[in-house]
This record gives sequence, structure tokens and C-alpha cells, in this order.
Amino acid sequence: MVQRFGTDRVGYSFAPVICVWFALIGGIGVYNFIKFDPSVAKAINPKYIIDYFKRNGKDGWISLGGVVLAITGTEAMFADLGHFTVKSIQISMGCVVYPALITAYSGQASWLRKHQGLVADTFYKSAPDALYWPVFVVAVMAAIIASQAMISGTFSIIKQSLSLGCFPRVQVLHTSDKYEGQVYIPEMNYLLMIGCVLVTVSFRTTENIGHAYGIAVIFAETLTSGFMVIIMLVIWKTNILLVLLFVLVISSTEYIYLSAVLYKFGEGGFLPFSFAVVLMFIMCTWNYVYRAKYNYELDHKVSREAIKDIVVDSNIRRMGGLAIFYSELAHGIPPIFKHYVDNVPALHSVIVFVSIKSLPISRVAPEERFLFRRVKPNELYVFRCVVRYGYTDVRNEKESFEKILVENLKNFIEYDYGTEPQQGRIGDDDVAKLDQAWRTGIVHLVGENEIVSKPRSSIGKKFLIDYAYNFMKRNLKQSYNVFEIPHEKMLKVGMTYEL
Repeated sequence: MVQRFGTDRVGYSFAPVICVWFALIGGIGVYNFIKFDPSVAKAINPKYIIDYFKRNGKDGWISLGGVVLAITGTEAMFADLGHFTVKSIQISMGCVVYPALITAYSGQASWLRKHQGLVADTFYKSAPDALYWPVFVVAVMAAIIASQAMISGTFSIIKQSLSLGCFPRVQVLHTSDKYEGQVYIPEMNYLLMIGCVLVTVSFRTTENIGHAYGIAVIFAETLTSGFMVIIMLVIWKTNILLVLLFVLVISSTEYIYLSAVLYKFGEGGFLPFSFAVVLMFIMCTWNYVYRAKYNYELDHKVSREAIKDIVVDSNIRRMGGLAIFYSELAHGIPPIFKHYVDNVPALHSVIVFVSIKSLPISRVAPEERFLFRRVKPNELYVFRCVVRYGYTDVRNEKESFEKILVENLKNFIEYDYGTEPQQGRIGDDDVAKLDQAWRTGIVHLVGENEIVSKPRSSIGKKFLIDYAYNFMKRNLKQSYNVFEIPHEKMLKVGMTYEL
């Protein structure tokens, strides 16, 4: 519930608890290491792990599935790079997290050398009696806080998927003026909460949850290493010998761990696979239809010659007023405009096609927000406009969007004609015509596209477009809510796209 306040505020609030947590486990680890058996430091010698596998065989290999849980959490750092700088993660991991974990595990190993029958309760039993309750309270608080990293990572991944057109439209709230990646997504926050409750109720034991978590973590790491190899070969042009060394040392180790955790697939390990399949289906379906729809609009966009023919057509009546036509297509006139004219043979005296875009920067200067272009010839009084917002820009509540748009359009017309007297008079006439159209009335035209498959499409394509995509679209934030268009001045124009 505190996620809405942003990563910065949440981090500053919880940082003291995490500092106390690492100080406690590190301090107790050093105490146990010195008191019980400092000779466990010899475990750094690879000979001992080889002897372990020789003694235990298959059971030793299976135990790697539990060992991998000791490194869980590191995968969240990469997803959190949008929330924190690379340097801050390097410093915190190298100077705080890693030393505290090494001393804590070393201390527990020393304690187990003297208490070999208490493996199941090592963590709390190894703490001195006077520190039991402080450790218990801080451990519970740290467990709650640790979920912050995973939640923040989820927000980052969804936000990046949205920018690539791979996820349905959800509300993204930016919580920081400094860092673009610090976002809050209410819908995903509540879905995560519901998912956590359902998983806890279904699995009941931490053992099965551990199996699921282990498979998710090691799969994330093996995939990351695979992409790392691609980057080394394609982008960095790394020497092939170094790439082979990376694969032999890092990737081979990860695949050994992967084979161990897959042994527990039926005991909870299937859960991350199930989630992955569902998410991949949603993302692939949305991206497939999104790209097909965009290509359809590009292929069927209205040409300048067609615009001219429409405007000068004697069968189409020009009436007073300003029409603002919204579209996601930033280049060209969307096909829904021609569909509107074919069914309603009347056009307003001034037409503006508006496309609103969000940029990956904090703020866009007001004088750079509106980009206008006039459709030739000038007598058509048809304009195209791209409105750009940064992720922390707030729309002016004192002035309506349409008023700001008209004022910037006036400035564009005056600048477009220059300072020559004759051109200036023509510009003044155009500004006067725009003023008159504005006073007559404004109508906001919003395209409502119904996406359907072609009649002879395959069964799979029909299912993806007609059922899966349209189900997601019906349950999402509508475009006119995103544009904040006044309902009393809004007119929806429907058109069917056959993909």
C-alpha cells in the first residue's frame, strides 16, 4: 500500500531497518565464527565441494536446488536499474550486502559444527539468547521490505513493455523528478497483492514456495547470461576466447544449478512457468495486434491529394467551428478520417489532427511541447499537431487543453507567414479565421477502432484478435480518458479494421 509514495520515499523510510538487519546478521556471524569453529574458512578450497559430491552423489546434486536460494534476490538488482544508479547498486552490494551475507553464512557454518542436529532452525538458534527477539522482529520487517525490490522491478519491466507496445495500456505514475524509471502502477500493485495471497494459501509451506522461487531465479540468471553472450558478440565485439571462457565458467555453473532446481518442478516449480506462459501470451498477443493495427493505419493513411479532394468536394459541406481529431498516428492522416467524411459529409472550417506522445524525459518546455505542420494548400485550413509531454509534466488545470492548443496554433501561423507585409496580412486573416472557428465551437473527434480478423483467417488468428485481444481492450483504460477530453464536447467515430 505504500508503493504509491515512490521508491525514494519508501527507500528512505525502510533504509534504517535494512541497515540494522545487515548489522545484526553480520555481527552475529562474526561472533559465531570466532566462538565456535573458525576453521570453516577452509571451505573456500574447492577440494571440499568435490569431496561432498563424491560422498553424496545424486543427493549432493539435488541439494544444489536449496543452495541456490542463498543467492536469490540478486536478480532483482538488474530490474531495479531504472530506480537506482549503477554506482549505488555496486557500492551497496560490494560494501554492505555481500560482506554481511558472507559473515552470516560463515558464522552459521561455524555454529553447525558444534550443533549438527539443529540444521532446520539454524538461523534463530545460532543467535545469542539476548538477541533472539530483536533478530525475530527485524527479520520479519526485513522480509516485508525485501519485497520492495521485486515490486519495483515488476513496475520497471511493465513500464518498458508498454513503451515497446508489448503490454496492454495501464496507468503509469512517475514518482520522481530525477529518475525516469521510478514509477508506480496501481493495477500491477493490486495484482501482485492478490497473487501473493493466493500463492501463500495454495502452497502453505515455505518449502514449495522455495522450489518455485529457485526455478524462477536460476532461469532469470541463465537467460541473462544468454543475452550477455549475444551482447558480447554483436555489440561489444569481444574476443571469442573470452566469450567461450564466460560460457564455460559462468553459464555452465548456472546450467548445473538449473538442472538441480528442475528436479523439484512438480513440487512447486511449475508455478513460475505457469505465470510466464500467461504473461508471454498476453504480451505476444498484444504486440502482434498492436503492430498489425499500426501497419494497417500506415498502409491506409489518407494522402495529401485525397485530403485536398475531400475538402474541395462540393458534396461535402464546410461548417463553422474547430474540429480536433485525435489519433496515435504521428505521421500522416489516419484512415478513420476518410471513414468519417464518407458517412458524415460535413467538415468544420478548421481541422487539427492531434497526436499526444510521452517522451522519456522529465519535462518538456512549454514552447517546445506543440509541433505543428500545415497540410498544403493553405486554403484547406488543415493542420497536424504532435503534443509532447515528459513523464512528470502536469497538464495545466487553469487553462483548458483546447485553449492552449489554439494559442500555440496562432503563434505557428504567425511564424509560418513571416514578417513581410503582404504575408503578414494573410497570416492575420488566417488567425482571424481560427479565432472565429474557436468561438463558433470546438468538437473533439476520437477514433474508436474495432479490430477484427479477416473472414478467411486461420482459427488461431481469429482467437487472438477476435477474443483474446478484444477482451483485453474492453477491460483497459480508454484513449479518451488518457487524453482527458471533455465528454460534453466529444464525438466518437467508429471504424472496423480487418487485420
